[in-house]
Amino acid sequence: MMPPDQLPAHLSEQAVPATEQPLIAHLLELRMRLLWCVGTVLLIFAPLAFFANELFHYLSEPLLHYLPAGTGMLATEVISPFTAPFKLAFVAAIFLSVPVLLYHVWRFIAPGLYQREKNIALPLLASSVGLFYAGVAFAYYLVFPVMFGFMSRILPEGVTYAPDISHYLDVVLGLFVAFGCTFEIPVATVLLVLMGVTSSAALVEKRPWIIVGCFIVAAVLTPPDALSQVMLATPMWLLFEVGIFFARMLERRDTVKD
Repeated sequence: MMPPDQLPAHLSEQAVPATEQPLIAHLLELRMRLLWCVGTVLLIFAPLAFFANELFHYLSEPLLHYLPAGTGMLATEVISPFTAPFKLAFVAAIFLSVPVLLYHVWRFIAPGLYQREKNIALPLLASSVGLFYAGVAFAYYLVFPVMFGFMSRILPEGVTYAPDISHYLDVVLGLFVAFGCTFEIPVATVLLVLMGVTSSAALVEKRPWIIVGCFIVAAVLTPPDALSQVMLATPMWLLFEVGIFFARMLERRDTVKD
């Protein structure tokens, strides 16, 4: 057999190095996973688009309850009666697709993880989804009624409270993301401890400052009334304590194994 450096030029150019084959396989798998993710979002969006107006009405119920009798929301832009409900339907499709999207992310990265990393990453992914959904539900059912009720009570004299539908949708979606992310505190706490950035004992020592930080974040994300701030700061504090609890469990398990 001829050595590789003495092969004809046309054969050496056509040969694919062995190191490139795994990369090509990974790229093909990534393409397949992305197509599944896009297809899932579009598949869920298709039926939701037919109920876009009903979805928007459901989303606006916490506000409509506090509008003056005989009034409603405004559509100040020419195409906002069409774009706002369809934007909501598309965002709702992504929101409902998150478990499937994370499943494909997991299937893509799992082969490169050690068994110990898999045992930790899978519960963290599942809990992060549940906590994000819990944060969105908390904002819609508990915070929004208090927030919009407060806004309707502080109107200057002679001003009618009738928000624009596009602006309302942007504010609500932004608050959903903010509350969903704040409910990820336990996951963030466990990750910081696992990466060695800090320890559960250090977090316990800094608890007073973290509680103050929770109230500062709540003051930024909520209207300037004490009730809504406490409604957000208290769950953040409790979720921080949950994160410390699980971080301690992981530290003890690692200590026992060592």
